[in-house]
Amino acid sequence: MLSNSFKWKHYEGKMILLNVRWYLKYPLSYRNLKGMMIERGIQVDHSTIMRWVHQYSLELEKKIRRHLRPTNDSWRVDETYIKVKGKWKYFYRAVDSDGDTIDFMLSSKRNRKAAKRFFKKALSYNHNKIPILITVDKNPAYPPAIDELKNDKILHKDVGIRQIKYLNNIIEQDHRSIKRIVNPMLGFQSF
Repeated sequence: MLSNSFKWKHYEGKMILLNVRWYLKYPLSYRNLKGMMIERGIQVDHSTIMRWVHQYSLELEKKIRRHLRPTNDSWRVDETYIKVKGKWKYFYRAVDSDGDTIDFMLSSKRNRKAAKRFFKKALSYNHNKIPILITVDKNPAYPPAIDELKNDKILHKDVGIRQIKYLNNIIEQDHRSIKRIVNPMLGFQSF
């Protein structure tokens, strides 16, 4: 439980969660948050805020996942590669046609198995609607992965797939989200 996580902390749990939430939601740096806390009469170092984000962001994500608003049934899926702790990884991500995040995943490989694992992960959450149409780029791993999910009856047989590179621009414009998602969990480095 999240409230037990603040035992023996120097700062109050509400203040810690406020800093973590602000960092994850808004384009603020740790130093920005330090300045905001100083304005409120609270002395806290930016590295302390960074440790809070690393410690509590995953736990917070688990708690709020079930309260997320439903996504729609038109998915845009893409992957890019980023450097995490000095190693290159593939960052799979999906958004709906409104730009709301469906899910994301890091993988060391860019193949059918990784794509299938990502789709199964995205489909496992209650707030994600089963897609009617999935738009992907020209990655050849997506069609076989989607076909396997249809054969396994995880996806309905009528789910359409569009392989059009430029319809995924809604994802391509969202590079800032990569930093926001990966940084607190895995030590993001620029790509």
